[in-house]
Amino acid sequence: MDSRFDRVRYHTASNVDDPTYWPKGLQKWTPAILFQIFLYVAVCLIILLTIPNSLFDPVTLSVTFTIGGLGLWRYGWWFTHAVRATIYGRFVYPKMRSEGQKIWNSGWRPRHMHFMMTTYREHREITEMVVRSIVKEIVASGVPGTIWLGSSDRYDEDIIQDFLYREARDVDITLRIIRQNVSGKRAAIGLVLRAMCRLPVLDDDLVIFMDGDFVLAEGAVSRCMPLFKLYPDLQACTTDEEVICIGPRWIETWLKMRFSQRRLAMQSHALSGRVLTLTGRMSVFRAKNLKQLEFIRLLEADHLEHWLSGKFRFLSGDDKSTWYYMLKQGSHMRYVPDALGYTIEVIEGSGMERMVQNFRRWSGNMLRNGSRAIKLGPRAMPFFIWWCLVDQRLSMWTMLVSPVLAVSATFLSGFNYIIGYLVLIALSRLLLSLFLFGYSRRVEMSYPWILYLNQLINASVKVYCIFRLSKQRWSNRGNQTAGGDGSQLLELYRMWMARWCTMVAVTLLFVGTVHYTTLVDLPSAEELRDILPTLASL
Repeated sequence: MDSRFDRVRYHTASNVDDPTYWPKGLQKWTPAILFQIFLYVAVCLIILLTIPNSLFDPVTLSVTFTIGGLGLWRYGWWFTHAVRATIYGRFVYPKMRSEGQKIWNSGWRPRHMHFMMTTYREHREITEMVVRSIVKEIVASGVPGTIWLGSSDRYDEDIIQDFLYREARDVDITLRIIRQNVSGKRAAIGLVLRAMCRLPVLDDDLVIFMDGDFVLAEGAVSRCMPLFKLYPDLQACTTDEEVICIGPRWIETWLKMRFSQRRLAMQSHALSGRVLTLTGRMSVFRAKNLKQLEFIRLLEADHLEHWLSGKFRFLSGDDKSTWYYMLKQGSHMRYVPDALGYTIEVIEGSGMERMVQNFRRWSGNMLRNGSRAIKLGPRAMPFFIWWCLVDQRLSMWTMLVSPVLAVSATFLSGFNYIIGYLVLIALSRLLLSLFLFGYSRRVEMSYPWILYLNQLINASVKVYCIFRLSKQRWSNRGNQTAGGDGSQLLELYRMWMARWCTMVAVTLLFVGTVHYTTLVDLPSAEELRDILPTLASL
């Protein structure tokens, strides 16, 4: 038994409602944490008061006000999400959970429990923990269940079959293996859904989509199922995630920070009866939607027409495709914050390379799906959700404005400006992190700087990806790649055109920001008329 997974076994076996395991509310704010925050703020203030800075010098005053104005806008948007998340988490969802629990306690159960699971050469220990968590949920519910396994390798099938024979022979559970004949996770899901259409899966049956590295926490299923009985118009819901990382400590901290962001945003979105993704880690659907040919084809062969890349198919992002289908149908979707599961990330090789790959995959999926979702318009969804999609496109540019201005102001006024800027970043990201601490298992004082680097790298990767949407790579599924299917000459043209577009976009961003803040004055029309003859004569 691999000792690397001992911590995973401990966490996944713990009771998530136990406050000693997962401190909540004021329990997280220990004296040591409060002292660290006080020391953090004190150091920042001492630097501002003792080291000369040029934040408010006449030359750079407009830069500081521009950065501050953008910050107020972004912090206001963040605060809006925080307020909405609090309303959903403190008032709306507790009522939903209470009524759903009454339905469950009254004896209502789904007719059957369907688990749609895909996996690809996963570690044996992880696969067994995943299947064990499914078996526990089936036993706790007291209804029969079926695991629909989308598989491309005998290795995974043997592990699951062997486990069920050893530990679940007395459980009313059926394993249906659908061996895919086309590579890729999307093909596997499509074949499973087509198999469901041929067998007695009823329209009102509930199907749980989950990945092969996602371990269900106790009660995850029982907290989702009754909501579909409570709300007949509810078509899909997605759940909470916690990460357990077998790899560098900094990667785990970064992922935990991202999951904290996800919880805050998901609760804010769910207040509008929609979410921005139906995560493939675990989501629950009414079967009638999954049996639609349009739904199946969208999963199998989702594609996009792009002015530069032409028509290309999506490699990853199946959760975004299912979400887009439900969004287009005007379906009611919810987030269930106390239905928890554990994502197990095994980092082998370079942690930095894995982080960049994840950013490219996540950002690419967002850009590919966000543009067509925006085109549906605010009438197809609540206006707040539509504006969230628009804001995702805006924030990738606005996030880059402040570092561009700070570096430019440093060159003009000296090194003191960047010192003051970094102190402002430290304080502002601490303020944002205070909101995240409420959604994190513990308070991590590295969050402010991880948050800033996350925003900066994410925005940069999005700018890079927006002109390279067809270029896709997914190391988790056998190192799949996509893009570059044309002739060598065509691909060379696309590569250089993408580089040209990126350069023009970044240049316009730089020139526009430094001109707007009067750091650099662009030549007037009259000056250009005087300069052009001179340039022409050279």
